Amino acid sequence: MIEQIELENLPQSALAQDRQSSFDRFPWWLLALIGFLVAMAVTIWQSESYSESFDFIISGIRLTMYTTLVAFGVALLIGLFVGLGRISHNVVIRNLAITYVEFVRGVPTLVLIFTVALVLVPAVSGPLGVDNRLVSGNTRAIVALAVIYGAFLAEIFRAGIESIPPGQMEAARSLGMSYVQSMRFIILPQAIRNISPALGNDFIAMLKDSSLVSVLAVHDLTHRARLYSGSTFRFRESFLVLTFTYLTLTLILSLLLRWYERRIRKE
Repeated sequence: MIEQIELENLPQSALAQDRQSSFDRFPWWLLALIGFLVAMAVTIWQSESYSESFDFIISGIRLTMYTTLVAFGVALLIGLFVGLGRISHNVVIRNLAITYVEFVRGVPTLVLIFTVALVLVPAVSGPLGVDNRLVSGNTRAIVALAVIYGAFLAEIFRAGIESIPPGQMEAARSLGMSYVQSMRFIILPQAIRNISPALGNDFIAMLKDSSLVSVLAVHDLTHRARLYSGSTFRFRESFLVLTFTYLTLTLILSLLLRWYERRIRKE
């Protein structure tokens, strides 16, 4: 009799545990974010004030994406070379790379943007024969973001390269490859595959931090929201629309990144 009761209760217990597990795994956070986005989209569609603010602010999305893409491309190059410098056997190169990384990590991002845009760019443009007055605010913003995120990406590249077993380099060198060839054809392809999710996370972070370049009067999404709120005093509409726009962009990129991470795990 006791054994019969246990057998009857076992499937129900397993079913309850499965339901609890499904409840725990359900992406409630995604449902909450989508609910907010849907509510904002309906509000923008129905409200004239929200619609006007959206039309004014959304025109800055092209400049925001352009600044982020170009700055991230330059930051990738800086991060790659500095990351290689971090693992270099040359004492001078290694210490220069470490100094650059630690300097950037030790100063707030907004302070670095001002320093690079208003101090470093004028100091470099003069010797290059470029009139500092002709350098646009957007160009200064791209340089600032690239310099800042180059340090963060350098650490990612360093970690990715060091994650490859040393035997890979030894095997490549034993086949007659030079150090550069071994790094280019053997080590870096594997390292970049390993660090691609981290690179995607930094791209999303740069997209959000690109809002800081509005202090340079770059007409990105944030600057246009500030202009609109300052001229109409509709602060609620302006910054809720701005939040809606950035959240939509970052959520789409995050979901694409999660899909790519799952694909890498399966492969």
